[in-house]
Amino acid sequence: MSLTDTSMNATPSSNRTHIAFLGNTNVGKSSIINALTNQDIAIVSEISGTTTDPVYKAMEILPIGPCMLIDTAGLNDHSTLGQLRMNKTTDVLNQCDVAVVVFDLNDQTDHYDALIQTLKTKKIPIIGILNKIDLIDDAEHLKKDYAQKYKIPMTLTSATQKQGIETIKDFLIKYVKMDEDKFTLVGDLISPGDFVVLVVPIDKAAPKGRLILPQQQAIRDILESDAMAIVTKEYELKETLESLGKKPRLVITDSQVFLKVSADTPLDIPMTSFSILLARQKGDLDTLVAGAAALSQLKDGDRILISEGCTHHTQCDDIGTVKIPRWIRQATGCHLQIDTTSGTAFKKDLSQYKLIVHCGACMLTQRAMQYRLHQAREANVPIVNYGVLIAYIHGILDRALEPFPMANLLWQESKSR
Repeated sequence: MSLTDTSMNATPSSNRTHIAFLGNTNVGKSSIINALTNQDIAIVSEISGTTTDPVYKAMEILPIGPCMLIDTAGLNDHSTLGQLRMNKTTDVLNQCDVAVVVFDLNDQTDHYDALIQTLKTKKIPIIGILNKIDLIDDAEHLKKDYAQKYKIPMTLTSATQKQGIETIKDFLIKYVKMDEDKFTLVGDLISPGDFVVLVVPIDKAAPKGRLILPQQQAIRDILESDAMAIVTKEYELKETLESLGKKPRLVITDSQVFLKVSADTPLDIPMTSFSILLARQKGDLDTLVAGAAALSQLKDGDRILISEGCTHHTQCDDIGTVKIPRWIRQATGCHLQIDTTSGTAFKKDLSQYKLIVHCGACMLTQRAMQYRLHQAREANVPIVNYGVLIAYIHGILDRALEPFPMANLLWQESKSR
């Protein structure tokens, strides 16, 4: 079995299986990652607390596919700085697909009780590793004790001696859920031979020469479905549709040009947005559609959170910090307090908000976005994403949801209440 670092480098982080390595300081988390990758990715030292912020390494583990290995800070660092490091580790737990918990003979295992209970509560698959077996006389007996205490599968390794590394890979293959459907963006809505028209304005926030990630993913998904992707800009859509000679199965647009695309797309051609497709793929479209109804309930002084899953250089007419706040204020006529956040961390206390508006989450894992939805539900705060919100504000949410009958039915019921 082999790992390669070349064939999948183009796979975005959000589409990789995230594998977090957790444990006390100096148990060998970094050494195990280095042994798995055959590279000195993580710094190894006998000095406690060498790993500070989480270290990410993109790899491919066959047959799992593209993965992200995450080295985290030690659990038993009780300093002020250590607490900040643990906060970073907690953020990692909210996006990881499997947890590798590393022990050694000298561990104070009380630090692990809360961690493993948290992992089980979050329903994250757990693999236990007893490391440094070259220093242990009765490793097999100790492994059984750990497995019985924590009720998790355990294996033995010596990272420095490269013992048991292949077994770790075997465990990962066994316990990682390989769900290809979680990467499907549009493939289940189309058939081989279909035309799909993608309306792609040139995004000033995207790096020069690149399309933004949801557009790339849609094109790949369409091609894998043996359909044909026709890419056009918003001002050329009408001419594109007229010149096709065949009615497209679907038109997918960037949310920022929703209104123009809706006007130029005949009513007998289904239309939606990249952001709405991402809402369905990454989280829960029904929850986000229900969140749109909360916009009409806003009052003067209410606080809104606009949250993005990535960080980027903001433009003068940035979607999250400029356009959406402007559209919300215009639609509601209310004087609102609007907070904005970006990046992988999510606000812990949501109780002060009357509505959360989230980006499409193209840079977040499915688990990370579902965690954010869960947090919103726990706080009883409605949440909506960019695409659903923009379609609602422009009065075309009914049409944008036509490809998704269940979500459309929920929306019709919400309007009639």
